[in-house]
This record gives sequence, C-alpha cells and structure tokens, in this order.
Amino acid sequence: MRLARTGKTDLFIRAALAGLCTLWTVAATAQAVQPSAEDLRLVPETEAQIKLSFAPIVKAVAPAVVNVYASRKVVQRQRVSPFFDDPFFRRFFGQPGGGFDRPRRRVESSLGSGVIISADGTVITNHHVIKDADEVRVALNDRREYDADIVLMDERTDLAVLKIRDKGPFEHTAFADSDSLEVGDIVLAIGNPFGVGQTVTQGIVSATARTQVGVTDFQFFIQTDAAINPGNSGGALVDMTGKLVGINTAIFSRSGGSNGIGFAIPAHMARFVAKAADHGGKVQRPWLGATVQTVNAEIAEALSLERPRGVLVTAVYDGSPAQGAGLKVSDLVVAIDGKEVLDPNSFGYRFATKMIGEKTEFRILRGGKEVSLQVALEPAPETVPRDTREMRAYSPFEGATVMNLSPAVAEELGVEGVFEGVAIAEVDRGSTADRVGLRTGDIVRSVNRTPIETTRMLETITKTPPRVWQLDIERDGKVSQITLRG
Repeated sequence: MRLARTGKTDLFIRAALAGLCTLWTVAATAQAVQPSAEDLRLVPETEAQIKLSFAPIVKAVAPAVVNVYASRKVVQRQRVSPFFDDPFFRRFFGQPGGGFDRPRRRVESSLGSGVIISADGTVITNHHVIKDADEVRVALNDRREYDADIVLMDERTDLAVLKIRDKGPFEHTAFADSDSLEVGDIVLAIGNPFGVGQTVTQGIVSATARTQVGVTDFQFFIQTDAAINPGNSGGALVDMTGKLVGINTAIFSRSGGSNGIGFAIPAHMARFVAKAADHGGKVQRPWLGATVQTVNAEIAEALSLERPRGVLVTAVYDGSPAQGAGLKVSDLVVAIDGKEVLDPNSFGYRFATKMIGEKTEFRILRGGKEVSLQVALEPAPETVPRDTREMRAYSPFEGATVMNLSPAVAEELGVEGVFEGVAIAEVDRGSTADRVGLRTGDIVRSVNRTPIETTRMLETITKTPPRVWQLDIERDGKVSQITLRG
C-alpha cells in the first residue's frame, strides 16, 4: 500500500516538475511576448488590490484647491409712487430732490473655486468668478479664510490671478504639460459645486482640443466626463501624478447640472497667464499681423491635400512680424513649433501662448513644398494714441468707453484685422449704450452719416443731440445700421 502510494506520488512529482519546466520556459520568453489586452484585465485577488484608490492623489492636491468668494456692491434705482413727481407731495412726505428714483444699495456675491500654484499664496481662478468684485476671500479646505487681492484679470482667456493676504507658506500644486495629455487619460476634478464643500469627481479625457465651445476668445479646451457643476469654475483638473492639467471652466448642459461634458482651460494657457502676473500684472500677447481662415474640404481639394488641415493666410499687414518672417498670402500654416494646427482657434491658442522676445517656428506649405519660417514674437504696436474717453453726454453712447484703434488696441479687445477707427472698449451695465446693444469690440463707423475717425470726433458730435440718431456699427466684419429717436 505504501509502495503504491509512493508510486503515485512519484508520478505527481514528475508531473509537477514538468509543469514547472513549462512555467520556466514561459517566464524565459515573457519579455519577448507582448501581453494581450485580455492578459492585462485581471480580477482583484487580494484585499490590497481591491482597495486601490485615488485617495493619495486627492490628499496631495486638495489643500491647494480653494473656495473663492467674490462680492460687489450694486446701486439700483428703486421706482416709487408717481405722486412724488409732484413738488407738493415731495415736500409733504419729505422727499428732497424727488424720490421717484430712490437709490437702493445691495450686495451681489458669487462662489467659485481656485487653485494655489505657489507657496506665496498665488491663486489662479476664472475671470467670470470674480468679475466686477469689490472684495474677494478664499477659503482653504481646512476652513481657514483669507482676504485676497486681484493681481490680474484677463477676460479673453477667462482667467484671473489672486494673491492671498498672508505670508504663508501655502500648500500648492505644480503645472503639468497639458500638451502631453491624451484622450482616455484618467483625470480628477476638484472644486466646490453648488457650494456644498470641496468635492472630487473622476473621469477621463474625452477630447484635448475642443475649439467650438464659445466661452473664451481662445477656443482650445480639454473636454472631460468628470462631473463639473456650477461652483466648480476655477477649480483643478489634475492627472494621476497630482499635477494641474487644466482649470475647470464650463459645462455643456440644458438643465444646469452635469451631463458628462465639461471643459477645462489647458494648464499651458494658465501658466502663461500666471507668468504675466509675475511680470507687471498685464497679459501681453505676441502680434502676428496676419489673418487666417479655416481650410474646408473644397480648399483642401484645391490645394491637393489629403484632408483639411492647417489655416490659410488671407492677409499680411505691412511692417508686421508676419511680413518680416516672409509669410505670404495663400501660405498654409500646418504647425507651430512642431504642434499641429487644425483650425484658426488652435492656431490662435498656439501662437497666443508664446512669450514675447523669443521666436517661433511656423511650418507652412507653399506651392506643394514644406517651408519653415522663424517668426519674431513682438507686442502689437500702438500706432496712434488711444485717447481713451468716457462718453457721458446724453446719446446712444452714454456709458461707453471708447478708444482709437491701433494694432495694440485691436489685440486687447479681440478685434480681428481692423486697425483704424474708434472702438468700444467698455460698456457700463444698465447704461444707455448697454440698452442700445453696444458691446466691447464694436467699431463706430459713422454717426448721422458723418464718418468717425477719432474719439474726439465722436465726443464732439454727441454733444448736440439730434432728433434722430443714425449709427453705423461694425461687429465681426459686418456693418449694421441703428436708428434711434433722440
């Protein structure tokens, strides 16, 4: 019996040894065999594997994400009884000066998020979170609160930089290379949605270069399905190393809640604006001095391209960096510093995030051949004094601030390809200009058939109001006529 058992055991040992030899053979050749996708899908077998978590990343980043509270004082005119139009009633009821439009003060507040990007308490957030704010406070995730100063506001990128009024040091997070982000990468969104407190959501990158979003002048967004809701604006989008890849900015929603389509400004743009805050507190973008257009299927076919790509140069202005580099009309720009250009929005983003004083390489197609050009990164010149004026006389322009156009002013206001005339630089909320429909970037071409060439001319012509106002206003390359009674 014992021998029988021993004989069977012998057989088992031999079989086991044969199996081990097979395993050793597989192990020896494992480096030469690439594992399949199925091999990489493993069922968790241990408690440690089941407990895999994003918690270490969140613990590292959460102290750098803050709540941003912005408030501003608003003066409203309150309409009271029309009886107060009568001087007798005004005197009887003690309403000096009328009382028909009684001023009423109230405070408006907004809530968003922000990210601390340096130990000295520098915070980056969205412009729309703190727009028109008189006071800004930030709250850390450990419930400490501080007043903050606005260092820089850049409406064109919808970014702003704050500075906490305390020496710190503060926990902060570093910027990632957002250009290395790929569709399918896992990301975490951290912010304060609906004011419920700091919240973390997880998702993947759905797209890396969304350009038809319509939120900022520079359309180039990271799209993610990580839940982003109102209050997340200005918060952090981080990668799996805990670095900042984007600033959560907007959502696509018909209900106001997250539908799994959120947009973040790439860290590359946020870093550019943060550097501007360190150098004078003003964003200064390079000026090209050329206009470009989208390459559609018809243009691609005419240029013998396999597919639509790049942007087509439609104009080059005298004395511009574009002219100096040798750029010509009909050139097709396909890349900037090795980064592919897909359309005018991605072109604008790639060029606008370059630092002044350096050079950038344009790869272009000209006559079927690829050519490289070195473009100098220079600020837009102010060819004529801007002569800024606030329009206060009773007219359709009351409440508007106007400037003489130049390449510098055009760049600041986001005006494309127009460098002469008078532009609307700002419109006070609730003013006559606001009610008429004037907007920042509008160009005043004529008033009552008189061409307007300078801000002085506009101010002079509005001092004697006519019975009827006729305005020619240019917006986005189209001129509209507005007729109003005086």
